[in-house]
Amino acid sequence: MRIPATINPPVFFGSAGLTLAFVVFGVAFPETANATFSAVQTWIVETFGWFYMLSVAVFVVFALGLALSDHGQVRLGPDDSRPDYSYGSWFAMLFSAGMGIGLMFFGVAEPMMHFMSPPTGIGGDMAAAREAMKITFFHWGIHAWAIYAVIGLALAYYAFRHDLPLTIRSALHPLIGERIHGPIGHAADIFAVLGTMFGVATSLGLGVLQVNAGLAHLFDVPETTTVQLLLIAAITLMATASVVAGLDAGIKRLSNLNLFLALALLVFVLLAGPTLFLLKVTVQNTGAYLSEVVSKTFTLYAYEPNEWIGGWTLFYWAWWIAWSPFVGMFIARVSRGRTIREFVVGVLLVPVGFTFIWLSFFGNGAISLDQGAAGGAIAAAVADNVPLALFTFLEQLPFAEISSVLATVLVVTFFVTSSDSGSLVIDIITSGGASRTPVWQRTMWALSEGLVAAALLLAGGLTALQTASITAALPFAFIMLLVCFALLKSLRIEAARRESLTLSSSVQVSGADVDWRRWLANIVHQPRRGRIEAFLHNTVLGAMQDVAQEVSKLGQLEADARLEGREATLTIHHGVERAFLYAVKPRAFDASEEYAFSQGLAEVNDEHDDQYYRAEVFLSEGSQNYNVFGYTREQIIGDILSQYQKHVQFLHLTR
Repeated sequence: MRIPATINPPVFFGSAGLTLAFVVFGVAFPETANATFSAVQTWIVETFGWFYMLSVAVFVVFALGLALSDHGQVRLGPDDSRPDYSYGSWFAMLFSAGMGIGLMFFGVAEPMMHFMSPPTGIGGDMAAAREAMKITFFHWGIHAWAIYAVIGLALAYYAFRHDLPLTIRSALHPLIGERIHGPIGHAADIFAVLGTMFGVATSLGLGVLQVNAGLAHLFDVPETTTVQLLLIAAITLMATASVVAGLDAGIKRLSNLNLFLALALLVFVLLAGPTLFLLKVTVQNTGAYLSEVVSKTFTLYAYEPNEWIGGWTLFYWAWWIAWSPFVGMFIARVSRGRTIREFVVGVLLVPVGFTFIWLSFFGNGAISLDQGAAGGAIAAAVADNVPLALFTFLEQLPFAEISSVLATVLVVTFFVTSSDSGSLVIDIITSGGASRTPVWQRTMWALSEGLVAAALLLAGGLTALQTASITAALPFAFIMLLVCFALLKSLRIEAARRESLTLSSSVQVSGADVDWRRWLANIVHQPRRGRIEAFLHNTVLGAMQDVAQEVSKLGQLEADARLEGREATLTIHHGVERAFLYAVKPRAFDASEEYAFSQGLAEVNDEHDDQYYRAEVFLSEGSQNYNVFGYTREQIIGDILSQYQKHVQFLHLTR
């Protein structure tokens, strides 16, 4: 059988085989699977709980440290690249892919559960309410997004700045080099696929429980496993249609819709609920979170052993880690062109701010109403049926039927967005980083996520979902620590590179080397594409060939010069060290109105005829933003040697 060229066989078949084995085990032996999952969860919590807590603390410090350091100015792509998406669309996709279903499920339920049964002390009083919100903020705050930021940063950096595949293995390149294409790289990608699969399936399972609860609340649809399996099937088909449509046509539009609906529901709760109280507690909760975030980061209840931490904090950390290949790769995919500082600030602060507002409005609103007008109804719903908590809360507000329908629709759209985004990410990983793959591949992974969610529900419901996340996250947490080390190593090399480029060169190119009138004409003139292409062919390529021939004569290095398309490129190879790349490309710019008028371009219909071109120099980092059009052959050689001298200095600094 011929294997399609768009898949990476070890990762594709390895991931598919392990996923299939898990599904068969869960469906065929649900009781055994449930017992196994419970035993695994207990062992992981008792043995590796400290490792989860310490790892997540490292990720927070690492992400914030990069943003505050000089590395923050590095762009995720060539130096001349700019973001592909506006801030609005970017934030919408971040939020929809990373937190949507979880906030809908736990926004009311978690604060109420901590309020009634805190990890320590007595529940039900105002002290318990304050502690409940601090715990909830901690679980949904900066730690979660720092985990996403670490993976997203590494993938975006290596994919868009170093042209490596957009897969987890690329983040290990500084540590193991070309061995990322061997078994180690395959294993890292398989762990990422499994973490994504089970992490997304966990959220899909939570989402379908809540959709079923909403339909039961609104239309008396029975809450049974059969109904939930039918819902998974229906919504998975919707997600499949979205992933087939692609990133811009499907996921981007759906994410924007999600954000609009979420804002509408949020504003409704604010206006219909105790408005002034909700605004006050939002500010106070944020301050309380900031004042205790460090101590909570390292709290393991070691002196007073408590099973609570395994079902809550450690579950969350594992859930976020399991989701990190998915969300990290997705936000990397949509973050090309942003700086590291912009990326970290955007990924950490903006979604966290929205999350804190959401949790305060829904969590504090539920606690306040439960202690007043609801008379304990919300607490009773949480104790009896967690997915019903949101709808019981909305029932206490005006226009309950309308808001409940809106909430149900929002859960479904978040469900679809998470599933199609996860399918897109898994497809990219299993295809070796390819951005264009056949429809059948994306469809297969979208359907697989529905099967896994169904198997987890059959195998033990929420307990199975939690255990699957914690189990899948353990090996990937080790990989993430290696990713941090590798990224820091690469950024230090990047800093050495920038330092080398600032060094003055003994070779200078200036207008003094030619007649000043000719030099001035080259500065003022706005040439057309044909003149630039002739310049590249007649002057630049010849200069590059002269340098390449001389390098070859020296006998120590290999060099080649070529003209490919409209780009002249010189490469000097340095063995295992980074090669020197010097390229000259024509870049188009809109002509000034005066120039266009003087050339008669306004009467020409060709969309490219009202442009002028520059012969810009590109190094491996991207455009250097200067124009060499009009240089003589000797001047081009001088500029090449000037840049090459800086490259050799860079290699010296990194040895």
